[in-house]
Amino acid sequence: MAMDLYEVSGLCVDVKYLVMGVLANNVYIISDGEGTMVVDPSCSADKIMAALDGARVDAIVLTHGHFDHTGAAAELREATGAPVIASAADAPQIERPSDADLSTRGVPCPVDRTVAQGDIVEVGSMKWKVIETPGHTPGSLCLFDIPQFGNHPEGLPVLISGDTLFAGTIGRTDFEGGSMADMRASLKKLAALPDDTAVLPGHNSLTTIGAERRRVFALYGDPE
Repeated sequence: MAMDLYEVSGLCVDVKYLVMGVLANNVYIISDGEGTMVVDPSCSADKIMAALDGARVDAIVLTHGHFDHTGAAAELREATGAPVIASAADAPQIERPSDADLSTRGVPCPVDRTVAQGDIVEVGSMKWKVIETPGHTPGSLCLFDIPQFGNHPEGLPVLISGDTLFAGTIGRTDFEGGSMADMRASLKKLAALPDDTAVLPGHNSLTTIGAERRRVFALYGDPE
């Protein structure tokens, strides 16, 4: 298990991430100096807490319900008192994981707030706009923040993309609840974002919307 803590520069908010677990998940710690959120705590809540270095956690955001994105959520919630935020569609499998499907089996975790398309998740002065992106799971979501609502106004806008959009590819749609038709529609939403948007995916390398316009969006249909 890789436990190096990586820092990302040039964004409109402060971003650190750990690469954790058997599927090498990116676990993000995002802050604007006023508030901090943890995105997709895969496993090892104690190691996430160590990476937080004493920072208060104001929110735990789950981009979807698969076990490799939720495994430490309950323990982190208990340790920090932070609310867990997820989509209404994926909340049931987060709260009551299924042992029948390895893609969803995980540690049960209460969901304190469910969000939908257009909702705003406020953490500190950050205002993350929720973009519903079904396809990988019925309740997959992404979150988008612009420099106006960050502590580095000269930095790049940021998209948290979960397992919807990766560097050069997309999330699998062959798991239970997956849909390629839904995925295509979700990618069209993301293709409307500015090219300079930094993309923080659930696995593998970080990328930008512009880079994926030439690769993913061209392959799956750009609305333009």
